Amino acid sequence: MREAVVLLASWLFACLLLSCGQAARQGQDVRCGACRALVDEMEWAISQVDPKKMIQTGSFRINPDGSQSIREVPLARSEGNLLDLMESVCERMEDYGERIDSSTNRKSYVRIKSRSGEAMDLSEASLDSRVTATLKFACETIVEQNEDEIIEFFAHETDNVKDKLCSKRTDLCDHALKMPHDEL
Repeated sequence: MREAVVLLASWLFACLLLSCGQAARQGQDVRCGACRALVDEMEWAISQVDPKKMIQTGSFRINPDGSQSIREVPLARSEGNLLDLMESVCERMEDYGERIDSSTNRKSYVRIKSRSGEAMDLSEASLDSRVTATLKFACETIVEQNEDEIIEFFAHETDNVKDKLCSKRTDLCDHALKMPHDEL
């Protein structure tokens, strides 16, 4: 009898560890997916700003030699514009659905609403308000905790921001290098 109780307790403990591991992995999948979606949405929003528009930044004070420390930067990648974009980027998480990879059982998030209005293939994506709410919350948390890094990357970086920000800088995606780059 005692052996049966010990065996049952061991089995329950193993199940608990397994479910905790799956929950942690699912939480990481959501955070990683939110980061990757955030990067996609920020890149798209930046691309919508006229690249010819410039903004003056720097100090408007006059230096002792009579000069000013003003420089012009593209409006799209200015700190003010990036802050404005970050205020609304997480609202667009409602445009994403969840897809589960059948071979790895990992979750990823794909855009389910076209920006141009064209029809999209939604056969592999599940639409769920709980998923979009969780993704939105994860996005808001990422923006709040990594605001400076996000601004730094989008102000200066233009290549491979997804992997650099989501994997290397914030460590939100441990498996991102195995993901296709056009997934989101």
